[in-house]
Amino acid sequence: MQTTTTILALRSCIRQWRQAGQSIAFVPTMGNLHAGHIQLLTTAKQKADKVVVSLFVNPAQFGPEEDFANYPRTEKQDQAELQEHGADLLFLPTVAEIYPQAPQTGISVKDLSTLLCGASRPGHFDGVALVVLKLLNMIQPDLLLLGEKDFQQLTIIRRLIADLNIPVEIHSVATVREADGLAMSSRNTYLSAAERLLAPMLYQALCAVRDEILAGNKNFPALTAAQSQLLQQAGFTLDYFTVCRRTDLLPANQDDQQLVILIAAKLGTTRLIDNISLQTSA
Repeated sequence: MQTTTTILALRSCIRQWRQAGQSIAFVPTMGNLHAGHIQLLTTAKQKADKVVVSLFVNPAQFGPEEDFANYPRTEKQDQAELQEHGADLLFLPTVAEIYPQAPQTGISVKDLSTLLCGASRPGHFDGVALVVLKLLNMIQPDLLLLGEKDFQQLTIIRRLIADLNIPVEIHSVATVREADGLAMSSRNTYLSAAERLLAPMLYQALCAVRDEILAGNKNFPALTAAQSQLLQQAGFTLDYFTVCRRTDLLPANQDDQQLVILIAAKLGTTRLIDNISLQTSA
């Protein structure tokens, strides 16, 4: 595995691959890798000749009171994991390499970026869109691998790529979970031992709502309200728990069939998100 920290060296390597007629997949990460990231890498290797993985904690997507400074950084461990699992190139830039000066150009996928997580984290998805567009311009991959755990982020990037005619194919990979159902996340390391025991309740609540819907109950607000009450009693602070249309993340009605159930909550100081997609009959 090659490792580069500069855009110039990154492009030089990719140019050689292109000249050899090789296809390129890209897996963007913020590091502190877990099995979910490795699944993205494994899938990428199946679909392209070469795989680029970026490791960059993007300051543009963190609010002033959020955890940018404390976000877990495990570069040496991450490099060893990527080497072991067959990444071809690790792009490990500094903040100064990505943002040599404060950007005056903004990218915003309006409406989608202000819903759900965007309502409680204003500007977050603008920062995500900016760095994703920059990385896509630097790498120009054939394939972009993204996880489904952050379904809103996935939806926003899909729209960004469609709106701007970016020549890359997105392949989404299902959420990888711990044995007890908790969605794998770099922020899970923030949980105390007691909180870690409670955290799988989020997935259990999602499954309970999904099962009720599949059984024919389409009173979505009542379903999520009942589960929200159980979570709050257990110590969660709910941000949202809602059933949406998969296409635009607007609240679903009883006639909608392609659904996604989304939840965000704090457990102690740790913010957790999760979702389940489902298809109902007419």
